[in-house]
Amino acid sequence: MEKEFAEKLIKLNRVAKVVKGGRRFSFSALVVVGDKNGRVGYGYGKANDVSEAIRKGVDRAKRSMIEIPRQKFSIPHEVNGRFKSAKVLLKPAAPGTGIIAGGPVRAVLEVGGVHDVLSKSMGSQNAINIVKAVFAGLEDIMNAREIARNRGKGLKEMWG
Repeated sequence: MEKEFAEKLIKLNRVAKVVKGGRRFSFSALVVVGDKNGRVGYGYGKANDVSEAIRKGVDRAKRSMIEIPRQKFSIPHEVNGRFKSAKVLLKPAAPGTGIIAGGPVRAVLEVGGVHDVLSKSMGSQNAINIVKAVFAGLEDIMNAREIARNRGKGLKEMWG
């Protein structure tokens, strides 16, 4: 039995290929999928009709899920994500702040179950690269237990 996931379509693109008989259209869909409890993934699907492209994107997103380390409903620390020329800054925020983010970043954080975060997208405005930059940033987040384990100490020793 599969868990219920929230799906969000970020970008749908129609591509025309000119052939002898006229134009042939195909579609590409960028989709994020999450359980709203710290797990999120993205997928990019291409097909000749919209629904098939979205379905392929969702399938790929479910296979590329990552865990977001969270502290209450925010992230533990500030992090920068980079992918090619897209840069995304993610900062933890006080409870009740909400998600202060633009399009693709907001979609990823909403389905990932993060409620309070500040963000800024810089550089490229390409939705695919922004999503990949957000995921690069989320993968760089370390939680307190991880840091303590890496230093060979307990949580009490580190932060009293």
